[in-house]
Amino acid sequence: MAACTELRMDHLPSDPLLHILSFLDYRDLIHCSYVSRRLNELSKHNPLWKCLCCKHWLLADADRLKSGVSWYCLFQQHYKDLGRYIQYYPVLKKAWEQLKSFLQQRCPRMIASLKEGATEVELNDIEAQIGCRLPEDYRCSYRIHNGQKLVIPGLMGSMSLSNHYRSEVLLDVETAAGGFQQRKGMRRCLPLTFCFHTGLSQYMALQPVEGRRMFESFYPCPDQTAQDPSAIDMFITGSCFLEWFTTYVHNVVTGEYPIIRDQIFRYVHDKSCVATTADITVSVSTSFLPELSSVHPPHFFFTYRIRIEMSSSAPPETACQLDSRYWKITTSDGNVEEVQGPGVVGEFPVMTPGKVHEYASCTTFSTPSEYMEGHYTFHRLANKEEVFQVAIPRFHMVCPPFREPVVRTQKAASSYTPRLDEHDDDGDYCDGDGDDFGDLRGINMAALEGAWCPRHI
Repeated sequence: MAACTELRMDHLPSDPLLHILSFLDYRDLIHCSYVSRRLNELSKHNPLWKCLCCKHWLLADADRLKSGVSWYCLFQQHYKDLGRYIQYYPVLKKAWEQLKSFLQQRCPRMIASLKEGATEVELNDIEAQIGCRLPEDYRCSYRIHNGQKLVIPGLMGSMSLSNHYRSEVLLDVETAAGGFQQRKGMRRCLPLTFCFHTGLSQYMALQPVEGRRMFESFYPCPDQTAQDPSAIDMFITGSCFLEWFTTYVHNVVTGEYPIIRDQIFRYVHDKSCVATTADITVSVSTSFLPELSSVHPPHFFFTYRIRIEMSSSAPPETACQLDSRYWKITTSDGNVEEVQGPGVVGEFPVMTPGKVHEYASCTTFSTPSEYMEGHYTFHRLANKEEVFQVAIPRFHMVCPPFREPVVRTQKAASSYTPRLDEHDDDGDYCDGDGDDFGDLRGINMAALEGAWCPRHI
């Protein structure tokens, strides 16, 4: 009878064991290192920690060579410094690197304005100063870059109309702490962004008070119909810092937000908002302006940017000129309005093969969503009697989800109160083109500190 052979860890070949260990995360590898001397040696195998360094810290061979230490030691160094953020760091680090790479050639001034990351001590001091805990994803991002210098253009997007300009700076943590809110209606709110021209800021709720949810980001919007100054509605922009920042970066690097004159414009383009008639293509992108909007009274301000392009392969004799426009505007409550007039924003563009004409206009509505569609009328340059229409695709304008303050819900529970996500479908400040400029009298212009004094009311 053959003798029973005892299977010992020391006798097992290294390759299959290393293959098994390659499926483990860093915590499990550390635990394995305490099981036996053999596993202790194998668990420090450099290729294992190279994979983990790439996964959690986004490190490359150049980083290890620069450090002069093994992958195992390099992981230890980064974990000692950033270990508390390990679940957020790779996502936020990747987002920052993508953003910087994309903007380096397109908006170099923005990249130059970025600040070096804050230290743990600095972030701890800020928490002690404001008396609130900063969310871990926010801290992680600010370890990578401590916002930007207070310069224009702002990293978090711009918008420019004839008499209105907005550019939001990503605040460094020290400046943000200086704007930390303790007043009624905005308690425990930390500013994330700031615009010099309008005074507009996006805030993050550090505690779930006054109807806000923990760590959500929002634009505050004073209730113009309430006597209580603490009645502040909120246009919600994100459920947490990680979602807020990475969603914005995604929109920038994928081209969803266009770069215009070295600035990021927060226009949203629905790929279905394109219509081609013969050799002319019309596409539309839209943007909501919270600083010119209010929930109470309902007054929602949108801007849209239209691109008209004639195919470069069109015959020369198809050259034409725009004569007029027609709009059909439908609000979410079913009201329909038709508008027509000469030209677009006071212009009558001539289209020749390969030419592109772009313009921006605006509109206000009393409903949170609406849509517009219509057509342009052109005539041929070679024959003015030849008149034809070019379709404008239907495009929707929907304001962000909004929430009213708890003070209003408590006092007016029986009245109609638009709730978060209670939005439906989707409509023109004229800027000289004769369309509906909208009634701006519902806006608290004093609150905007003179950001925009409209010429036409």
